[in-house]
Amino acid sequence: ANGTNTSPVVRGAWVLDRVLGMPLEPPPPGVPAVEPDIRGATTIREQLAKHRQIESCAACHVEIDPPGFALESFDVIGGWRDYYRSVGNGKPVTIDGKRMPYLQGKSVDPSDVLPDGRKFRDIDELKQLLLTDKEQIVRAFATRLLTYSLGRSPEPAVRSEIDSLVKATADRNYGLRSVLNAVIESEAFRGQRN
Repeated sequence: ANGTNTSPVVRGAWVLDRVLGMPLEPPPPGVPAVEPDIRGATTIREQLAKHRQIESCAACHVEIDPPGFALESFDVIGGWRDYYRSVGNGKPVTIDGKRMPYLQGKSVDPSDVLPDGRKFRDIDELKQLLLTDKEQIVRAFATRLLTYSLGRSPEPAVRSEIDSLVKATADRNYGLRSVLNAVIESEAFRGQRN
């Protein structure tokens, strides 16, 4: 979030990169950013649907948008919300007897469909779908840990070591402590300390 508005695109790209270890290529040159559309699109979901009509954008946004929409239930500071705030149309909002300077806008719709066709209704269901591939999440986490501890991205030779440490933690259900221990005991990490 930029402090004013949330962005399913930024959030979705963050989940893909940081949680799933699937960084995205930058958009092709000349592709416009998603801009407010005064020709009928009133929600970010509608704006992104129009943006996905651009063929070169659709391929990436089918990956980016679902996790981003799942996170739309969180406002710009991470608080839960069921509705967007509005300064135009909507119902008055009163909190603790005080009328707020904004109105209750449209309902947040955190549902979507993953590229493989699996549907989810909210962040909790998305989390359960993502956890069906714990190995991918643990690989991304281990890579991030090594990147932090080494002060740089792991070299290609270290990738096979990451695969080995991920497999080594499988029998312990990929527990956090197991992953941390495996990273600390890895040759890549120990080699850095010497």
